[in-house]
Amino acid sequence: MTASPSATPRRDRLTSVDALRGFVMIVMALDHVRDFIHRGAMSHSPTDLFTTTPSLFLTRWVTHICAPAFMFTAGIGAYFYWRGSAPAEAGPHRTKAQLSVFLVTRGLWLALLEVTVMRLAYNFDLAQSYPVLLLVLWGLGFCMIVLAALVWLPIPLLSALSVATIVLHHLADGIDARQLGWAAPLGYLLHQVGGFPFAGHVFITPYPLVPWVAVMALGFCFGRVLELPADQRQRVMLRLGIGITIAFLLVRAFNRYGDGEPWSWGSSAAYTVLWFLNTTKYPPSLQFLLMTLGPALILLTYFDRRSFSRANPLIVFGRVPLFYFVLHFMGAHIAAFALAVLTYGSSAFTFMWQPVPSMGGVPKSFPPDFGWDLWVAYAVWITIVAALYPLCRWFASVKERRRDWWLSYL
Repeated sequence: MTASPSATPRRDRLTSVDALRGFVMIVMALDHVRDFIHRGAMSHSPTDLFTTTPSLFLTRWVTHICAPAFMFTAGIGAYFYWRGSAPAEAGPHRTKAQLSVFLVTRGLWLALLEVTVMRLAYNFDLAQSYPVLLLVLWGLGFCMIVLAALVWLPIPLLSALSVATIVLHHLADGIDARQLGWAAPLGYLLHQVGGFPFAGHVFITPYPLVPWVAVMALGFCFGRVLELPADQRQRVMLRLGIGITIAFLLVRAFNRYGDGEPWSWGSSAAYTVLWFLNTTKYPPSLQFLLMTLGPALILLTYFDRRSFSRANPLIVFGRVPLFYFVLHFMGAHIAAFALAVLTYGSSAFTFMWQPVPSMGGVPKSFPPDFGWDLWVAYAVWITIVAALYPLCRWFASVKERRRDWWLSYL
């Protein structure tokens, strides 16, 4: 007898989530490679519409989906860690206490990686004079730690609180962390991009926790949708994805709430479209999250309707995201180093053992016009992704064969 969709083991249903995560991993690498390689990245933001070009803007814009989708799928992953691989009707496979312990320990591990291994990947130097960038892994890790407490709330309540936080967190935009005195670091960590000194270092906070915790918690609640039979969950995901995308268009067009940078008419129709799409990521505005989470759910629906082999790059990269994440950053920096040696000869060794200007390095320490054309960044991106595929496929097979506890942290 053929099993009904609702009786399918939950692990099978994660294929679409793996595919979305793998898609994010591939696209994300383009932005990080551009940071290390592209000449313009050393001095200008690709979304500064006074200095950018449409091709450069769109190269950056297509990667905006990555952080929201990654946070959202991390929440989904937490839900399925709790539920396990048993059929839906079998009930939770782990207790919430076990889930909380896992989220806290994994979160601390990710935060530690951010300030050690990833700092080395960014800088090729651990000198204290360079700022400590609290980037994706730090944000992901501390969101997990907060989620460890939030998972004890009833899922309907947590869903409502997550949506309310995403919609209403702009009410705190008027609070300037610099005016909070001794609590200023907390203001930066929670809701405002900025920097603060601590223990002899300067910490930079591009990923304030409040909106990102809400995205991860919403992903955790969304795990219930993925327990529905295939046709039902696909209808729900598609309708939500389209609805959220339409909500973005309406809220953005209204131009009154949900982003600190309202759009305006550009010098041409093309630049007007770019202004419209130029929402704020740091911290993520309501409009930014609507713009990215809607298409992410549409993509998830598309992937959920497809079958994937284990060798598909989306599945391979999606099942080992942390392994891939660390290696692709190392690869991007190594590629920049190699290009510098090819371009500037042995003199490259005098300036490449430090962060490149786009990562906080001192521009005057580098040659004028340091960096390369955008097409070079694309070529390096494709090369790195292709080179990482066999390594990630090997590690994915290791994780599939073995059940060592420490593998769940990698």
